[in-house]
Order: sequence, then structure tokens, then C-alpha cells
Amino acid sequence: MDSFPVIDMETLLGGERGAAMEILRDACENWGFFEILNHGITHDLMDEVEKVNKEQYDKGREQKFNEFANKALENADSEIDHLDWESTFFLRHLPVSNISEIPDLDDQYRKAMKEFAAEIEKLAERLLDLLGENLGLEKGYLKKAFCTGSKGPTFGTKVSSYPPCPRPDLVKGLRAHTDAGGIILLFQDDQVSGLQFLKDGEWLDVPPMRHAIVVNLGDQLEVITNGKYKSVVHRVVAQTDGNRMSIASFYNPGSDAVIFPAPALVEKEAEEKREVYPRFVFEDYMKLYVGHKFQAKEPRFEVMKAMEAVATHPIATS
Repeated sequence: MDSFPVIDMETLLGGERGAAMEILRDACENWGFFEILNHGITHDLMDEVEKVNKEQYDKGREQKFNEFANKALENADSEIDHLDWESTFFLRHLPVSNISEIPDLDDQYRKAMKEFAAEIEKLAERLLDLLGENLGLEKGYLKKAFCTGSKGPTFGTKVSSYPPCPRPDLVKGLRAHTDAGGIILLFQDDQVSGLQFLKDGEWLDVPPMRHAIVVNLGDQLEVITNGKYKSVVHRVVAQTDGNRMSIASFYNPGSDAVIFPAPALVEKEAEEKREVYPRFVFEDYMKLYVGHKFQAKEPRFEVMKAMEAVATHPIATS
């Protein structure tokens, strides 16, 4: 089996650029996950973000989580399919930040996360340009595709802790799913593993790596690339030891963005494969996703396709 794809972003600036772009292409087409090093976010900032997030969990969220989670496990004697063993909250950055509205966050935490979010946003946009270049799309196409409505992209960060679990046989850290949005950039714990993705029917570990950013692709990029790049099913396996930190930033289309396969990519496909994926408004997809997150993505695409057909050919009524 090939090794998990790791891309040194500095090699994109020199003579090794062609080889690095080939690793990126293979990662997007055949893995759905890859890791990047030398991505431009300083180690000092990443260390600060890790520090304030672990302190935040220890200070206020650990006790609340333990009370809730242990109660849920008290009488369980078979696998619990409606519970994830994670403590989590969400920071919104775009279109409007909510970081000042979340209680119990100190100024040091807010400052570090604002700075980190600004760097992650730049990195997400750089990666979208690289993905578009590999696809042969015009420069900036993917970012524009996220902004086809009246609003800019949506961007937020899910901050999670995965505490030690006494019964990993009964509960997942996070159940298997694909991500609904665009491109996801994850700063994960480099000491405690647990993140896995599905490749060729086998669960593989995403290797923890110090100061790396893990990247995976969401459902919207699968649609825009007409299936050339695919979102991949992944999960978090609960661990009996260690408290895994996960800071996942989601760079997504605007809520009113109209998502559809890039015409330039559709034209390259054989006639019988054209327009495999539907056209829809991102917000409509998200409303469907909320209730079906832990189910297969293909039925979601079929629902969107049916909605598109009704919108295009409305049924006449008398």
C-alpha cells in the first residue's frame, strides 16, 4: 500500500514543484486526505493555540463532559449509535465572527484563535488555488464557486476534545461521516491518535505529526469537480488513554451559493458521464445534511438531483 500523502509546501516554491503537485493530485483523487508541512503558520502560534485549547477544556469543560458522558454509559450494554464521545463547541469566523459572544473564553484564548483563524483562512484559499491549478481550472475558480450568491464564503472552526473513554467498544469518538462543506483544515493532537478514514474498504489512521495540518475534502468539492475529487468517510475512534485535541476549520461556500459541476470539467468527461452531480443552493444541502450526517452521501446527492429536476421542470397544476 502507498504511504499516507504528506506535502511539504515549501517544495511548491522550487524545482520540486511538479512532484509536489503530483502528490497533491493523487491525494485529492485517491485519498481524500493529506497532510501538509511548512504551511506558513508559525510553530509558536500553533503551540499557543494548542496550549489555550487544552487549558480551556481543563478549566471549564472537562467536568461538564464527564457528568454527561458517564451518565449516558451507565446502563448501556450494547453499542450506542446516537452518541459521540467528544466535547465540542463552534467558533464562527465568516461572514461574522461570534468569538466575542461565547462565554467563558478569556482574552488570551480569543486573541490566539483570531490570529490562527486568519492564517487558516489564507491557507485554505491558497490550497483551493492549488487544487484548481491541478484540475486545469482558471485561477481563482474554486473560491469564486464558493461565492456565487450574494455572500462570501462561510468559515468556522469546530474545537473538540476526545477524553479517555472507559468503553470504546460501546461508543465512537465521532461516528463515520463525510464532511458537507468545502475544504477542511485540521490541527490535531500529535500525541493521541484516533482519526481514521476509509480507503478501499479499509480503515486507515491519519498519522499524528507535530505542527502539521491535515486536509480533507468535503461534499461540495466533490460536486464542483464532478466527482474527480471525492469526499471520504472518516471517523474518530475513542481511546482509553489520552485526551485528543482536534481543531477543525471548515472553509465552505456561502449559504446562498449555487453549487454545480465546473463546466470545464464536465466538458472533459465522456458524453455518458456528463452532469453526474446536481445543481443546488448550499443552504438547501446543509438543511438535508443536518438530519443525515451519519448516513451515506449518495442519497443526499440524489435528493438534490430530484429537487433540481422539479425546479427545472415544474409539474403543471390546474
